[in-house]
Amino acid sequence: MKKTRKVEVAVISDVHLGTIGCHATELLTYLNSISPKKLILNGDIIDIWQFSKRYFPKSHLKVIKRIMDMASEGTKVVYITGNHDELLRKFSGTEMGNISIQDKIVLNLDGKKAWIFHGDVFDHSIHKAKWLAKLGGYGYSLLILINRFVNWILVNLGKEKYSISKKIKNGVKRAVKYVSDFETIAADLAIENGYDYVICGHIHQPKMLLKESSKGSTIYLNSGDWVENFTALEYQFKRWKVYNYNNDRLSPFYADQELKNMEFTDLIAAITILDKNKLKRN
Repeated sequence: MKKTRKVEVAVISDVHLGTIGCHATELLTYLNSISPKKLILNGDIIDIWQFSKRYFPKSHLKVIKRIMDMASEGTKVVYITGNHDELLRKFSGTEMGNISIQDKIVLNLDGKKAWIFHGDVFDHSIHKAKWLAKLGGYGYSLLILINRFVNWILVNLGKEKYSISKKIKNGVKRAVKYVSDFETIAADLAIENGYDYVICGHIHQPKMLLKESSKGSTIYLNSGDWVENFTALEYQFKRWKVYNYNNDRLSPFYADQELKNMEFTDLIAAITILDKNKLKRN
């Protein structure tokens, strides 16, 4: 069994469990490779908007169980609500052992303050026309499904994979402007409130950059997603970095062999009947 990497803080977002676009197997491999003191789930982890009883694969359940196991092993897990899992906002402030649900948090990291939230608060289209945003979510899932088929053909032809959605988003001026505006607004608010770091998700664009204004500076970070980019943020040795699964040369492994071989019904039972005594540790 390979050793897990020690990480002070790990941040993932936009997993969209319960949708076809979610790459749960890759995420599970990543979660099994780290041992963080804090795991921040920065919104849109479970896609309640598109949730269907007919589609919730075993690999998606394994991700949930792995996160709960990490909490039982001592990792502080903070679930920050996003727009696709906004129904959980009614439970904001709830704590259960090492797991808590929040709308936003501020972490003190080696004398610096990190402001962490999902970021959909900046998206006026979601608040003014939620049905349109949901329709866009279904269209995005269909595009991802088509893209998988296209990439299957490309791989069999010996060619590199291609992201249709990235090409569309990067080629549409309004989309590019939205991302730029999103980053600027988040950074300006962070500077105004004295935060050294501002950490978001929501726009599926992994990034780390220094943002400056006449009032000061901050470091803007985005954890990306596990639909297209397979990225996370990690804080260790007083610095942040963007982790990219596609660039990780470590071979996939399972830290828990029993989890790998567990049957679907056993997974549900394990999630439902998790030992409460373990959750209360630490």
